[in-house]
Amino acid sequence: MSGYPELAISTTLYGLGIVAQTVAAQRADKKPGTGLGLLARLAKDRLYLLGFAGQVGGFGFAFLARASLPLYLVQAGSSCAVGLATAFGLLVLKWRVRAVEVAVLAVMATGLVLLAAASEPSVAQNIPVTPGLVLLGVPLLVVVVATRALQSSNAVAVSVLAGIAFAVVAIISRSVADEPVLDVLRNPLAWLMIVAALVGQSCLATALQRGTATSSVASMDATTVVLTSVIGLSLLGDRITPGWEWAVGLGITLVVFGVLALGVPVRGTAPVPEAAG
Repeated sequence: MSGYPELAISTTLYGLGIVAQTVAAQRADKKPGTGLGLLARLAKDRLYLLGFAGQVGGFGFAFLARASLPLYLVQAGSSCAVGLATAFGLLVLKWRVRAVEVAVLAVMATGLVLLAAASEPSVAQNIPVTPGLVLLGVPLLVVVVATRALQSSNAVAVSVLAGIAFAVVAIISRSVADEPVLDVLRNPLAWLMIVAALVGQSCLATALQRGTATSSVASMDATTVVLTSVIGLSLLGDRITPGWEWAVGLGITLVVFGVLALGVPVRGTAPVPEAAG
């Protein structure tokens, strides 16, 4: 496949996963502890496991898409999952959505169309193993330490840390996605990618319990989109159709603006109702 169908499927699965994980995380017992401790409690919740399965499926299809599509497009598409989650919450869970949010979704869609039009498929440059382990492992270690230090602090800060961890996942997967399966399994960077995914998932679970779905996911996605776009274009060889550089800049701006705008809480709204039972 060309990469575009995989990206569409990935975005859909991510959106459904966000909804399921959010409802499960917010109905979890408010016991002390974050990160892996919270994940251990949520692992007993079938709804959370369903959402986690959606996230895993979304990651799998995004991984396939990164084999040929630039990071700025794949990550922007994944970030639009928060828009799908909002639409699903409105139609199925009766979330209250502001009229301005509908306009924001249109802005995000416009940004995504611009990025798709400007993207030029390519195979990414390989990341050397030793420098990659150092340059990507150190920020991941900082995320772990910072998350433990924050504990019950505001959800936005933890969401940004999740975004950094998932940026590591995206950067590594863009580099190794075109390799044969056995070569990927033998690559130490692939195992660092798995660790980064677990760290990001722990941070996201903590953020979802302490804040709203939209604010947590928006902060995370905005961080990931910006970091991966810069790294992809500057170091991994991501390409832009000649003459369309303006579309990439504008498209990224619109998508980041959209996810951040969706994350602004409004008094009196209840975007993620607590599930019964």
